[in-house]
Amino acid sequence: MKALSIMVTIASLTTALPASAQVGTDNCAAPPEPVVSLNFGSRYTDESVTRSDIDEDSNAAVNAALAPIEHFLRDLSSDANAVISGADDQVDRADCVIAQMDVWAQADAFSDLGTITANFSIGSRLAGFAMVYRQVAPYSRDVAARQRIEDWLGRRIDEQMAFWEEDATAGAKTGNLRAWATLGINLVGDIRSDPVALRWSAWSATYLQCQALEDGSLPQEMRRGKYALHYQLHAIAPMVVTTLLLEKQGFSILGVCDNALDRIVQFAMEDLTTGAASQAYSGKVQSYFDGTEDLRSFELAWIEAYLVLSPNSELDAFADDFRPLSHSKLGGDQALLWNAD
Repeated sequence: MKALSIMVTIASLTTALPASAQVGTDNCAAPPEPVVSLNFGSRYTDESVTRSDIDEDSNAAVNAALAPIEHFLRDLSSDANAVISGADDQVDRADCVIAQMDVWAQADAFSDLGTITANFSIGSRLAGFAMVYRQVAPYSRDVAARQRIEDWLGRRIDEQMAFWEEDATAGAKTGNLRAWATLGINLVGDIRSDPVALRWSAWSATYLQCQALEDGSLPQEMRRGKYALHYQLHAIAPMVVTTLLLEKQGFSILGVCDNALDRIVQFAMEDLTTGAASQAYSGKVQSYFDGTEDLRSFELAWIEAYLVLSPNSELDAFADDFRPLSHSKLGGDQALLWNAD
C-alpha cells in the first residue's frame, strides 16, 4: 500500500456581498468553504500500468478531498435548473447562485494545485461551474459578482490550457481527462468571448475525436483494464457536449475524421450489451459485467445532447429506461438544457 499525502486548504471570506443576495441567510444558504488548494496522488496503485487497479485508501482520500466541490456543484446545478425552469423566485435564485459562486471566486478557488493528479481532476469541475454560470447569469442583477466569477474562471482555464500543452503526460493528452478540460475551456471561452480558448477547444476536441480507431474505440481508454468501457463512456460525455456547443458557436467540427463521434458512440452503445469488444482490447471482463458496478443514468446523460446532433430513435428509446438524465458537471437536467433547442 502506498503512502498518500492530501492537503485541502480551505479559505473563508468576510467580504460583504450585495444585500440582494446575502449568503448565509434564510433566502440564500452559505456555500461550502472555498477549496483553494488540492494536493493528492493517484487513485490507483503504483504498480497499475493500466490505471485500473484501485488503491482503496488512496481512492477514499481523493474522494474526500473532492467531496466539497462535488456537493456544491450538485446544489448549484439544481438551483440553476430551477432558474431556467422559470421558478417564481427566478431572479432571487439566480442572484443567490451568483453570490455563492462569488465566494469561491473571491477566494480564488483551485489556484493552488499541487500535483499533476489535481490538475487532471479540475477540468470537469470547471466545466460544472461554467455550466451553472451560463444558466443563471442572464437573470442575475449582480454585475460586479458576475465579473469576478468570469475573471476567476478565466484564470483557471488559462492555467488548464498551459497544463495540457506543457505538463500533462502523453497518454492523458489523448484521454477522457483532456476531453473534460476541453469542455470547461470551451464553456468559459464562450462566456468570456475569448477567441483563443474557443479555438483551442475546437482544436482539442477534434484531436481527441480523431484518436478513435475504425471501430470507434478510443485507444487510451481501451488500455484501462476492466474499466475500459467505463472510461469510453466517461470520455463521450464531454466530447458530445463540446461538439454541440461548438456547432452553436460557429466552430463546427461535426463529422471530423470520418464521423468519429458517431463511431465512438456506436462502439460504446453496442458494447453495453456484453462488454466483449472492450474486453478484447483490455483483456479483462468489464466492470459492468463482473459485478464491480452497475451502469448509472448520469453516465448516459450526454444522450440528450447527442440526439440534438444526431437524431436516433433506437438510442432515444434506450435512454427512456434511464431518464431523467442528469449530470452536475454537465449542468444538471440535460433534457431541460437541450431539448428546447
